[in-house]
Amino acid sequence: MKPTEPATPGTLAAHPSRHKELLLLGALLLTLIGPFLLRSAETTAPIAYDRRLVILSPHNERIRAEIGHAFARVWKARTGEALYIDWRIPGGSSEIALFLKSEFAGAFQYEWQNRLGKGWTQEVAAAFANPRLRDESGAGADARQTFLASSVGIGVDVLFGGGSYDFQQHADAGYLVAHDADGQHGLTAVMADHPDWFEAAVMPAQVGGEPFRDRSARWIGVVLASFGIVYNRDVLHRLGVLSEPAQWADLADPALLGQVALSDPTKSGSVAKAFELMIQQQMHQAVAALSREPGSATAPAAELEAEGVRRGWEAGLRMIQRISANARYFTDSAAKIPLEVARGDAAAGMAIDSYGRATEEFVRQADGTSRVGFVAPRGGTSISVDSIAMLRGAPDPELATAFIAFILSPEGQKLWAFRPGAPGGPIDTALRRLPVRKDFYTEENRRFMTDPAERPYSLGEVFVYHPEWTGPAFAGIRFLIRVMCADTHREMKRAWQALVAHGFPAPAVATFHDLSQVSYDQTVGRIAQVLRARDRVQEVRLARELGDAFRAQYRRAYDLAVSAGPKP
Repeated sequence: MKPTEPATPGTLAAHPSRHKELLLLGALLLTLIGPFLLRSAETTAPIAYDRRLVILSPHNERIRAEIGHAFARVWKARTGEALYIDWRIPGGSSEIALFLKSEFAGAFQYEWQNRLGKGWTQEVAAAFANPRLRDESGAGADARQTFLASSVGIGVDVLFGGGSYDFQQHADAGYLVAHDADGQHGLTAVMADHPDWFEAAVMPAQVGGEPFRDRSARWIGVVLASFGIVYNRDVLHRLGVLSEPAQWADLADPALLGQVALSDPTKSGSVAKAFELMIQQQMHQAVAALSREPGSATAPAAELEAEGVRRGWEAGLRMIQRISANARYFTDSAAKIPLEVARGDAAAGMAIDSYGRATEEFVRQADGTSRVGFVAPRGGTSISVDSIAMLRGAPDPELATAFIAFILSPEGQKLWAFRPGAPGGPIDTALRRLPVRKDFYTEENRRFMTDPAERPYSLGEVFVYHPEWTGPAFAGIRFLIRVMCADTHREMKRAWQALVAHGFPAPAVATFHDLSQVSYDQTVGRIAQVLRARDRVQEVRLARELGDAFRAQYRRAYDLAVSAGPKP
């Protein structure tokens, strides 16, 4: 037997520290380049294909895989053509908005300068995608009219995924279209081919005040979305919280201090929507309470509603302050919230229903139990939609139209809700989404659903969304929660801890909840005006002004709480 040779100088065996360094370096490199490798796989073309469909989407990999493969199979069977579905994944709703704004600005600048031979000015750049443009003459108006009449594109066919508010913003800017230049393709073509799909009994135009499609057919909802609370039963038990959360206000329980998972609403459209619904619920309650007060029967209904909206606005913001004070921190993605809860790093958090249900199933035990639960607060959430649209200048409008029609068809809708392996369902993964088609919810289909007991349209019966109440303040809600809760979270949390420790002395509580600078009238007035101007300098100044004011306010609340003495 040959003896083991001694390690020679320069070998890894002779330098174990170098070996460890190389292993560490390799792991670090894999960590750094791994996301890029995964992302490049999304856009790597197959060796051979006949046509390509480019889709911009925030959807997760499971949805992209199941939907993409199913459509490719259907198209192959129908036409014999092999498809390459090229997914573009820039991030969430905020990143998609920035991507569209930047790409369309570049594309239209090229059109304006190189094809039309006109000068690109700041006025033109600010006007071409501005739906609020009031000047009907000049270079700005010319640019706006030219853009809306053009087929300027960014090399993307379909926008797939996102809430109605963001889709309406993109449509109003001119990025989304109802049909192509020839009028032969787009959502209007789908509506012409399948008029029965768009009847109120199948796909209603709105439910409970929430729009389910654009009035000009530039976008349409494909699956339903509601919002609620995802929670970890094990963590709640450890904290001594005996009741599972059922309403938004339960997240403000001081027992959850440092145990609530939240996301920055300026980075997530779904989280912003959930915060809006919290405020709307408080507005509903305030309007109802005012209507029961003595003398209300003789008061003008419009005045009672306006006062209720103002009171509900303040009640909603105060509740958001308390929930935010319980937060561990604000993440940059709504998808991270259920992951934090599932791992036990947080007791509860806000989540879109699909995230909550999917997480509950992911950690479910063999006996059917799960440490994760999800609840949609009854009376505290509307039913809205996740949407789809064709983009202006789509490279293949025929294929884009076929994809939209497939997603809205009975066959496409089954993919969202059926169990894997069920006839017409997904292959590998349950998507746990609820189809928009009302005619989907038959006893036959429920046999194959992952959530057969769900009655999503019932939510619209107990909660009526009033866009006129919070619509003018939606951008303001995102902005205010960032400056009064996320950016100032350290001072807010310190003050909240002192309030809890010292029994919530009234002067300290009043100071903590001082909303005099962000009243409803100020938010839809001065604050909304700054945000609409899209002047980054003004917006930063306002954020700094309000942020400094709330930091000082939370410091005063802390001092008042501590000076009040020990908890009684």
